[in-house]
Amino acid sequence: MLHRDSLGSEQVIRPGQLNLMTAGGGVSHAEEATGHYRGTLEGIQLWVALPEATRHGPAAFEHHTELPRAELDGGAGAATVLVGDFGGAASPARYDTPLTGVELDLRAPATVPLRTGFEYALIVLTGAVAVHGQPLRPGRLGYLGEGRDELRVEAREPARAILLGGKPFEEPILMWWNFVGRTREEIDAAHASWAARDDRFGRVDSALPRIPVAA
Repeated sequence: MLHRDSLGSEQVIRPGQLNLMTAGGGVSHAEEATGHYRGTLEGIQLWVALPEATRHGPAAFEHHTELPRAELDGGAGAATVLVGDFGGAASPARYDTPLTGVELDLRAPATVPLRTGFEYALIVLTGAVAVHGQPLRPGRLGYLGEGRDELRVEAREPARAILLGGKPFEEPILMWWNFVGRTREEIDAAHASWAARDDRFGRVDSALPRIPVAA
């Protein structure tokens, strides 16, 4: 896929790579097909809430072609660290609060190390996975809570999953459509700027149509 944004970024992202866009006060972007692939494209988009200390900072974009990997116990699979750190490997991507995002390539049952001060969730992308005997279907998020120091993942066939974790986020979050803030007034202001097409979100050099604001 080709990423373009209102900061002037233009970056092709390929399998196994990471694009990270920080919204700041506002940014807009487009994701375009490059024409080099046939069939179904697969990817995952995650949103990370910024703390009060940094959420009013400038918008930014970064691209990472290489991400660190860690082996799971007993050759059960491998973990690619998208953000944060895991198993002694640390991602080069920015993060503003303690967190981790890992893609798990599972070939056999595995015990995954966790931090007791984090809360976690697991999203199965492909394959058959059970967590402590409870099946988790692809496309569903399994919330794991806090206080765990490890997670027993039973891969009943080769599987891929995303493990998300982080220190519990205590600040209030309000999200509506593609706008994230703390109050209704912040959301209303973002809505008004997008509808008015003012300079807050910038312009993207893309042939794709602009998405109208939701009603």
